[in-house]
Amino acid sequence: MMTRFSHLLLSYLAVIGANAASSVLDLIPDNFDRVVLQSGKPALVEFFAPWCGHCKSLAPVYEELAQSFGFASDKVVIGKVDADEHKDLGRKFGVQGFPTLKWFDGKSDKPEAYEGGRDLDSLSGFITEKTGIRPKVKKTEPSAVEMLNDQTFTEQIGSDRDVLVAFTAPWCGHCKSLAPIWETVAKDFAAEPNVIIAKVDAEAENSKSTAESQGVKSYPTIKYFPKGSTTPEPYEGGRFEKEILEFMNEKAGTHRTIGGGLDAKAGIITSLDAIVGKLAGGSNIAAVLQEATKAANGLKDKYAEYYVKVIGKLGKSQGYAEKELARLEGIIKKGGLAPEKLDDLVSRSNILRTFTTKGDEKEEL
Repeated sequence: MMTRFSHLLLSYLAVIGANAASSVLDLIPDNFDRVVLQSGKPALVEFFAPWCGHCKSLAPVYEELAQSFGFASDKVVIGKVDADEHKDLGRKFGVQGFPTLKWFDGKSDKPEAYEGGRDLDSLSGFITEKTGIRPKVKKTEPSAVEMLNDQTFTEQIGSDRDVLVAFTAPWCGHCKSLAPIWETVAKDFAAEPNVIIAKVDAEAENSKSTAESQGVKSYPTIKYFPKGSTTPEPYEGGRFEKEILEFMNEKAGTHRTIGGGLDAKAGIITSLDAIVGKLAGGSNIAAVLQEATKAANGLKDKYAEYYVKVIGKLGKSQGYAEKELARLEGIIKKGGLAPEKLDDLVSRSNILRTFTTKGDEKEEL
């Protein structure tokens, strides 16, 4: 008997703990009238079913909504009814589909149907309009991940940017595990203007058509869209920062490292490096400069002209590359640089090292 009582007590405490973890008030037949109809406090009530996919999609948004109005719990209620379990409550208020959201003024049993968007801004705006209460939202760092919908997807895919897209669902456990890694990767590429790390909520009203058109059937599904192309390539690599970085670096021609920095190859132009190599073979600087200038004219890379500049400086001062490299490394070491400036100095330093290396090779010969 005592064992059975202990089991029931533990089960009861587990339920209480689970409910306590949520800011949304669970409404049942025993408390509905008292809380919603007779309290004098207005209430937004979601009628849901546990098996409903759209309800699962709404759940994290609705939880965040309740948290943002939690400070005003004495003035407004954010609640939910499991209308699959408590069918009588659903029928009483004409619920025919899930989720159904209704607004109660706290004085009558005649609710107003909520027909706005199911995003946080729309829901918060509705409550503020009805009550005059503004939500208190925790300040969070803006996400580096670009959320794409049906409209923005068509705008970005096929443009002059390489796009890596994760198709996710709010209820998906693997998607939740991927989320912080995806955010980290997006930050790593934040300084790359031609790379987008994006997400599509495959179950949101404004983006599910995109997921369907892309043939997404499981979550997360990751696809890479090369610049200028609407034909995707499936990403089937590991779901860790390192693997995703390596994949995008190879596809987009970037040189990002873990943490968002640049590797030792950033800025390097192979064709011009080959020309610089002729200096180690004893070629005349003027001849090398002429060849490099001609080659640089046919390149779109912004660092092509820097190669030409360095070769020209070497013609006037043999130790220019070493001195300039030391100067740039000193600036980098001091820190406090804007990301774009840091990237530029790292790229120029990498190029200068190719000149100092060629010089060392010449001395050894």
